[in-house]
Amino acid sequence: MSFNIDVNSPNVRYTDTHIESEYEYQTSSVHKEGNRVTVTPRTTKMTFRTDRRVPKLGVMLVGWGGNNGTTVTAAVLANKLGLTWRTKMGMKKANYFGSLLQASTVCLGSGPEGEVNVPLSDLLPMVHPNDIAFDGWDISSMDLGSAMERAQVFDWSLQEQLRPHMSGLKPRPSIYFPDFIAANQEDRADNVLTGSMAEQMEQIRADIRDFRQSSGVDKVIVLWTANTERFCDIIPGVNDTAKNLLAAIKTGAAVSPSTLFAVASILEGCAYINGSPQNTFVPGAIELAVQKGVFIGGDDFKSGQTKIKSVLVDFLVSSGIKPKSIVSYNHLGNNDGKNLSAPEQFRSKEISKSNVVDDMVQSNPILYQPGEKPDHCVVIKYVPYVADSKRAMDEYTSEIMMGGTNTIALHNTCEDSLLASPIILDLVILTELCERIAVRPQGEEDFQSFHSVLALLSFLCKAPLVPSGTPVINAFFRQRASIINIMRACLGLPPQNHMLLEHKLQRNFLPPQAAYINGHVTASKKVVLTNGNHVPLTNGIHAQGGDADIAL
Repeated sequence: MSFNIDVNSPNVRYTDTHIESEYEYQTSSVHKEGNRVTVTPRTTKMTFRTDRRVPKLGVMLVGWGGNNGTTVTAAVLANKLGLTWRTKMGMKKANYFGSLLQASTVCLGSGPEGEVNVPLSDLLPMVHPNDIAFDGWDISSMDLGSAMERAQVFDWSLQEQLRPHMSGLKPRPSIYFPDFIAANQEDRADNVLTGSMAEQMEQIRADIRDFRQSSGVDKVIVLWTANTERFCDIIPGVNDTAKNLLAAIKTGAAVSPSTLFAVASILEGCAYINGSPQNTFVPGAIELAVQKGVFIGGDDFKSGQTKIKSVLVDFLVSSGIKPKSIVSYNHLGNNDGKNLSAPEQFRSKEISKSNVVDDMVQSNPILYQPGEKPDHCVVIKYVPYVADSKRAMDEYTSEIMMGGTNTIALHNTCEDSLLASPIILDLVILTELCERIAVRPQGEEDFQSFHSVLALLSFLCKAPLVPSGTPVINAFFRQRASIINIMRACLGLPPQNHMLLEHKLQRNFLPPQAAYINGHVTASKKVVLTNGNHVPLTNGIHAQGGDADIAL
């Protein structure tokens, strides 16, 4: 079920093309001197302007023929076609479970019937996954129907229905530098670009232009869901500035394939998202994105084990419990696991997984001294037999009151690509929405967009890329609240504070000034009913029959 949401406020204005809202952004400035802390509340008035015109979106995936690429493409097709299929557990229907935007709700507030929750996707005009056009690149020439079978993610009866639609899709040749991914990927590399580094990057740019023209999309977003690369050294004179990076590409210096894709996308004015853990966004790539005013985001999809970690450690530290040891073990059998069996590629993944608890630990100086962290160990093993069904085992050992110990052990089994695919959709849809939001702080003449390093994507990434000087937040609920409250600001709505004071005082201080009558809102104290049913009003008052006078 979807909803049309209109905000009845003098601070919100709807036009045919935009939603404009006047918003008061409230923050606190804190000065700490010794044990004395001075807090100064601050309010900044802002105007949010959101373009209501939803474009036709094209998404180009690097690694289109891999498990994630085939799964997300097939899932969108299955939803668009309304497919159903039989499993040993019964009939199943295509859905977008696991998507923040498509399968979760947000509370708008309270009405006569209690809290009103609506799909998050209904807050603002945004692209629907069914309307996305896909294209992309892969070092394997296998068509997507065969690649879907190779991935072993979907039930066979579903694959049979999808095969006619998937077999006609074939990835474009991709960039393959053997030095950056595991040697065990060589047997898949039969669909690769040739020529100099600069020529290969120019071909990627030409592919983006070709897709935009041939598909008729209004805008393109490029997302890396290919193999994890090794970390790339930051070398002065090579990748430390935008100018040096562009020069290094011309001379064929050590630039990774993912960075080449990022540069090509930025030069074509297309947002670029990194779904793997390597450091694609070297300083030169970030500087180039800022110069061109193009969004970039990443790194590494936050799907299963790490997402649980961002919840559980937040719960423990916020409860005054001190995690001392976090041990995470994984084994999986898909191609990602095969690539990660190489030490240099595993190191990239280990780094992205290991830093996820840092902000939560640093937030509690009662539990942790400066520089103190829990022991944190991450292990990943390749077991081909389990295919895409990843097994994760975690042990959290914490100190509790008076020298006690608390240990939590978890075992998680999941289809890896079925967790990552809805995250891919959320990343591209949220990025596209942010491209239509502009903000004008009080006192400034011009509207401005979000920073090119799109920190709002942090909820969906293991190692969030944020602008320099910005706090890195990994805590699950803080990240989710940031997305929701920015969307609410676009509608002139205050942040959801969960105080519920109207229900926690002896007498409700909110007068029953409004009631829903036949789907409309009236501010009158007198409610005219059109049938004999009881209609709940605010403050628990009910009316039946003709007119009901409400005493304030």
